[in-house]
Amino acid sequence: MNTIPILNIEEFEEDSFSNFYSNDLSIHLKNNAQMVHKPHSHNFYLCVFFLEGTGTHEIDFSSYDVLKGSVFFLRPGQTHSWSFTSAPRGYIFFHTQEFYEFYFLNKSITQFPFYYSYENPPYLVLNETEIKSINSRFEDINIEFHKTDIYKKQKLASLINLAYIDLSRIYTTIDAKMEVLSSSYLNALSVLEQTIEAFYKTEKSAKFYADKLSITVKHLNRITKSTINKTTTQLITERVLLEAKRLIVHSKNSFSRTAETLGYNDYAHFSKLFKMKVGITPLDFKKRYEINDD
Repeated sequence: MNTIPILNIEEFEEDSFSNFYSNDLSIHLKNNAQMVHKPHSHNFYLCVFFLEGTGTHEIDFSSYDVLKGSVFFLRPGQTHSWSFTSAPRGYIFFHTQEFYEFYFLNKSITQFPFYYSYENPPYLVLNETEIKSINSRFEDINIEFHKTDIYKKQKLASLINLAYIDLSRIYTTIDAKMEVLSSSYLNALSVLEQTIEAFYKTEKSAKFYADKLSITVKHLNRITKSTINKTTTQLITERVLLEAKRLIVHSKNSFSRTAETLGYNDYAHFSKLFKMKVGITPLDFKKRYEINDD
C-alpha cells in the first residue's frame, strides 16, 4: 500500500552531524524539493520561521496562512504540505527529541506549549518587534550549525532552548490561560495523549485510559475539560478520525480495510461515525483531497 512518506532526520544530515539540522529556508526547499513539496510527515520536531513569502501550510488537514512573521511547530508524525504563492524566505531547524533532552536532563521538549498537546495551535504570527528578535535567534542557530567549532552540539542545544523560551513567552500571551493551568493537569494531559497514541486503534473507551492513568473517568474528564475544553471520548475519537483521514487520502487501502485497521470490523458503523463527525462520507473526503501520483 502507498502511504504518506515519513522523512527521517538522517536524510537531511550534513557532515555526519546527527539528530539536528538547520538551514536557510529557501536553500532547504530548493535542495529537498523532491521530498518536501508533497504531503509527508517526519520522525523529528520541526520549527520554521518566515521572513517573507505567502501561501498555505496544511497540517493534518487544517490549513494555515503563510505570512511574514509566521512560525510553525510540528511534532513527529504530523502530516503536512506547503503551497506558496510568493517565494518564501526565512529559516528552518529540526531535531530529535533525544537531541534536546540529552542536554536538559530534567526537562522534556513537551514542556513548551506548542509541543505539549496536539490540541494547541501549531503556529504563531509575530509582529515587527518580535520578528526582529526571533530572526536573531534563528540566524544564530543557523550560523552555529554550519560551523565546525568544538562544543557545537552543546551550543546548539542552548540556542534552540532560548529560541523556544522566547517563542513560548509570545505564544502564552495569546492565551493567558496556558500560564495558570495546573502543571499536574498538563502532565496528565500529556500522558493521556501518549497513551491514546499507543492504543487508539484497539481501545475507544474513556474508562480504559482512566485506568491506565490510575484515576477515575470523572477526574480524567475534569482534566481534559479544564485544559482543552474537550472530553476524553472526544480526544480518542479525534485521534481515530485523524488517522482515518490520513489512510483514506494517502493509502490505497479499501475503506473497509481502513476501518478494520482502526478497530472497526463493521464498515457501516465506521462510515456513519466518520460522516457524523466530519460531515461527509469517506468517499467524498477522498475525492476532496485526491492527489496526483506523478
